[in-house]
Amino acid sequence: MTALVLAAAGLGFLHTLVGPDHYLPFVFLARSLKWSMKKLWLVVFLCGLGHVLSSILLGMAGLALGIGVASLEGIESSRGAVALWLLVAFGFGYMIYGLHLAILRKRHRHAHLHGEGPHEHEHDHATDHAHLHGDPKKVTPWILFLVFVFGPCEPLIPLFIYPAARHSWGTVWAVSIAFGVVTVGTMLVLATLLTLGATRLNLGRLERWEHALAGFLIGASGVAIIAFGL
Repeated sequence: MTALVLAAAGLGFLHTLVGPDHYLPFVFLARSLKWSMKKLWLVVFLCGLGHVLSSILLGMAGLALGIGVASLEGIESSRGAVALWLLVAFGFGYMIYGLHLAILRKRHRHAHLHGEGPHEHEHDHATDHAHLHGDPKKVTPWILFLVFVFGPCEPLIPLFIYPAARHSWGTVWAVSIAFGVVTVGTMLVLATLLTLGATRLNLGRLERWEHALAGFLIGASGVAIIAFGL
């Protein structure tokens, strides 16, 4: 039991560290959407919890149905492919939204006639656009949550299948909890540290394009993970 719990904790840490999709999307969105630290922690925690619990529930269902380890790992691999392509679609979709918003934010002048005579003022249409089409701050965390629920934890499956086959249910839960706590904890630490660094960056004139940049980086990170098999 001790060996399996330590292995679960170690794999939970490595699984998260080498998978940039576990923390980079939160960093990019926290910067572009101006999340508070409390909002960041809440979103990361819920996404991490959904990420781990979905694999635990799948594993438990597989055990109940008598599905073998190889079959379960195949299902997890398929889920992983779906989750990555969802992340890519979300990233580039958000990039398109960001480009549209940046164009609307381009300030321009209008001349108006009033009683005191003509005058000019600057404005943009971003506020009206957000009012008409909804606030992305409310939508993006839920999309990210769905992506993480689809995302598998492949290393966890064989770790709790073995004690489950020996009917050691205490070990099954200990392994699952160790893996889950370390995975979510690592996500929280990495997302927090990287977000603190990202918020210090001064984008200058690129600030107007930060939503588009965030979307591009999220989509590109998903493509890189697919391409390099991270």
